[in-house]
Amino acid sequence: MAAASHKKITSFHPPQRVLMGPGPSNINPRVLAAMSLPVIGYLDPAFVDMMAELKSLLRYAFQTDYQLTYPISGPGSVGMESCFVNMVAPGDKVVVCRNGVFGGRMIENVERCKATPIIVEGTWGEPVDPNALEDALKKNPDARVVAFVHAETSTGCVSDAKTLAEVAHKYDCLTIVDAVTSLAGCPLYVKDWDLDAVYSASQKCLSCTPGLSPVTYSDRVIDYVTSRKDKVQSWFMDLNLILNYWGNTVRTYHHTAPINGLFALHEALLLLKEEGIENTWARHQRHYQALKAGFEAMGLKFLVKEENRLPQISAIMVPEGINEAEVRAKLLSEFNLEIGAGLGPLAGKIWRFGLMGYTAQSANVMLCLSALGSVLSKMGYPVKVGEAEAAAHQSYANQHASAAEEARSRS
Repeated sequence: MAAASHKKITSFHPPQRVLMGPGPSNINPRVLAAMSLPVIGYLDPAFVDMMAELKSLLRYAFQTDYQLTYPISGPGSVGMESCFVNMVAPGDKVVVCRNGVFGGRMIENVERCKATPIIVEGTWGEPVDPNALEDALKKNPDARVVAFVHAETSTGCVSDAKTLAEVAHKYDCLTIVDAVTSLAGCPLYVKDWDLDAVYSASQKCLSCTPGLSPVTYSDRVIDYVTSRKDKVQSWFMDLNLILNYWGNTVRTYHHTAPINGLFALHEALLLLKEEGIENTWARHQRHYQALKAGFEAMGLKFLVKEENRLPQISAIMVPEGINEAEVRAKLLSEFNLEIGAGLGPLAGKIWRFGLMGYTAQSANVMLCLSALGSVLSKMGYPVKVGEAEAAAHQSYANQHASAAEEARSRS
């Protein structure tokens, strides 16, 4: 028998945090309100209508017209696994590009599908090299699939998904693309870049509740999966069954969908459509530029070169002599500000600052710079009070002036 607890259990009330780590991000109040709407059945006609709208809104987010575009009931890791279990059969060769943690997870998926991973190793903090991918495909002409991460969350580095897909298709390979951090945060054109299977997550730049994974599949993927002679190893993620649930025909029962989570995703995607996806990308870039100016004023260094950085994730090198974990702990306890640590070989060496979705606001940029400066100063790092904040304000002013000048030149 379990020992009795002396603590009285009451309703849980989480603290109010500013989430500036690698995810989740803060949630728009409209999305939170949508989660509290009354539950209805997952085959209710009203819910079915909402499912159709969700698919249309997701196509807009992914910038595609692929018919099989829908949210998987599960986090981004389930979206990843769905792509691999459907597209990779035992004995297949799969070329996986690894330049961070999540490329490594792709390799794990290949192995669990009883396939052979051909690994293209890259440097953490640098984009995947298309020439290295082509070399691997030349040496492995029997490869069927190429997998890579568009926006590597562990480093804040973006790779050229369009070029990588062109190389893959040159050698008749399907592509699996991780867009967990890129969707709605930076340019992603699934159809124009001819990407085959792309998965993402709800809790990053979409600023929705964690636990949903938007995915989109090309007709090439559907043709392959529906023609497979063997059974897909996962019943839950088998696209042959999902097609009857999220497809365009009459819905048949497959699983109990996370109904209120889907209400929330619908509202988050509606907010994206209302803002306009290019405006959303520009907003992330605008606030990143201000945050960058503040970091540079403090003398902090980035892991990733400017041209390869994600605006929504900044990997900052920890200054010598500074306890990175203590900084994170003080930011959380004293300022209710969460930032992320480094992973793998970068553990203890970097901080990861997220500016994703609803979190990408000027107030959060200024809070972050002020709080970080305060903590670092107390730890002996040379920070001039107000200098980083002034640099961020100047960045905003310069960007506003440039936008006004551009508007005048167009009129």
